[in-house]
Amino acid sequence: MTTLIRVLLALLLPLVSLVVAPQARALDHYRCAGEPLQAQVQPGAVDAPGIPNSAAGTVPGAFIVLHWQGVTLQLPRTNNAGSPSYSDGRWWWQAQDPDHPEFAQRTGGRGAIEHYRCDAEPPR
Repeated sequence: MTTLIRVLLALLLPLVSLVVAPQARALDHYRCAGEPLQAQVQPGAVDAPGIPNSAAGTVPGAFIVLHWQGVTLQLPRTNNAGSPSYSDGRWWWQAQDPDHPEFAQRTGGRGAIEHYRCDAEPPR
């Protein structure tokens, strides 16, 4: 009987994780400052429907992963009003206009910010 329970658990646990775990959105492709960029929103593990500003199905705890110029960035979702934005204090991403998301980096001192022009690429 113990072997049967182990087999059943081994079969059921992967299915439970598919139902319980938040699912990442599709990988989006852009060209930012002339270089390819890939972005994928991860909904995070927060289960708090009462949190304000849950626009676009994301809540604080969600994050975005960006791959650009050989660098991988994982930016946490901000709780700024409006469409979801993501920032670690240095890098910032917001796709209010999905065809032309805003992507910026704080550079050097005195709060200098470099903005990168981004354009969506057709689905692959």
